Amino acid sequence: MSDAIYDLVVIGGGPAGYVGAIRAGQLGKKVACIEMERPGGTCLNWGCIPTKALLKSAEMYRAFQKADSYGLSVTGVGFDFPKVVERSRGVAAKMAGGVEFLFKKNKVDHFVGKASVSVPGMVEIVDGPAKGKFLKTKNILLATGQKPRLLPGLTADGVRVMTSREALVAKAPPKSMAIIGAGAIGVEFAYFFNAFGTKVTLVEMLPQILPVEDEEVAKVLHRSFEKQGIAVHVGTKSENIRVGGQSVKLDLVKDGAKTELEVETILVAIGITSNLDGLTSPKVKLELDRGFVKVDAHYQTSVSGIYAAGDIQGPPWLAHVAMFRAINAVEGMFGHSKPKQVGIFPGCTYCQPQVASTGLTEKAAKEKGLNYKVGKFPFTAVGKAVAAGDTEGFVKVIADAKTGEIYGVHIIGHEATELITEYGLAMNLEATIEEIHHSIHAHPTLSEALGEAALATIGQAIHI
Repeated sequence: MSDAIYDLVVIGGGPAGYVGAIRAGQLGKKVACIEMERPGGTCLNWGCIPTKALLKSAEMYRAFQKADSYGLSVTGVGFDFPKVVERSRGVAAKMAGGVEFLFKKNKVDHFVGKASVSVPGMVEIVDGPAKGKFLKTKNILLATGQKPRLLPGLTADGVRVMTSREALVAKAPPKSMAIIGAGAIGVEFAYFFNAFGTKVTLVEMLPQILPVEDEEVAKVLHRSFEKQGIAVHVGTKSENIRVGGQSVKLDLVKDGAKTELEVETILVAIGITSNLDGLTSPKVKLELDRGFVKVDAHYQTSVSGIYAAGDIQGPPWLAHVAMFRAINAVEGMFGHSKPKQVGIFPGCTYCQPQVASTGLTEKAAKEKGLNYKVGKFPFTAVGKAVAAGDTEGFVKVIADAKTGEIYGVHIIGHEATELITEYGLAMNLEATIEEIHHSIHAHPTLSEALGEAALATIGQAIHI
């Protein structure tokens, strides 16, 4: 048993865990971070970062295929799928190395293994290379994140049944695939595999793909995917899944009508579940809320001295939200600042066209009974978008009809995930649509659509 007493032991090395540990180190605290795999957690190793590397390869491949429209002659374009995957894994490894460097720089002790809170103030490493170590600590931060949820009776084998994790290391694109669930993960993998020749069927039980996004945005993406060759089924359940040696059969059920679909592989993207298995001993009973760890305004759990941050708190399940939560939890526990809660945040989906949003959808504004107006501006009217050949989509702004307060912004189109930040900052600063359109946007840029959408709420948008 170690005699050293830590100021903080962090369990989990994902976005919440490593950011929280590093911040505590910056504050001069003695910190340890315990992670089952290499630093970075699911996001860096099996989620956000490697998927973006895969999607970039798909985007480049698609760009080469339409080179003629740019006056370029490209022949014999092909792909080496193992190299595509290898590049993705290399990007993840490089980023993980960066986290390890930051641990050393900020004097964070890093242990590889599975940890469990034996009693408040004591963490035991129960499995892995560091198995058997006990760490005494004044504070504990739980940041073990989440894992993909499978349908009952299914086991992910990486061949017939996949989750996002298995899909990231696929040896070859399957000839056909059904993706069950059309949230951000399902939509991104639908774009990726379709780009490399897989016949993709995307199935969503709710009335639209990307259910949390604005209805107009979802409809545009739906149409775009169908043009790209993806079969999209909304309001449809996947039932009676039969996994065979060479294929998977399932029934697609919509409005009582049943259709059988046979594919080589299915990818299940129906959501996540918290990584809580074995996290605490029977002596440590954490209060949960719908399977997620309940915390107070200081990110402290129902057990004094034990905090939680990131996906195990519940939605929104986003890496940037997890980082925000962890920093506030750590600064709060050490009296550095008053902890803030998640308010305005961006949601991003990295298929092509990209989708990004912040704040209320139009449907939510209507349900709240708000007196709002909508401004919408298409990328077809933006010079930079036309010059680049990326005119699909629009910017949509929802604002108070009298004051111009911004309630929500929704973007679908090229680089939407980069453009959304301006409106996030504006909403945090309580700026109005008037202040947005009075800010001069460089010409020609895609960002001009942000200012024009604000002008559109008062009927003054100018096509450029």
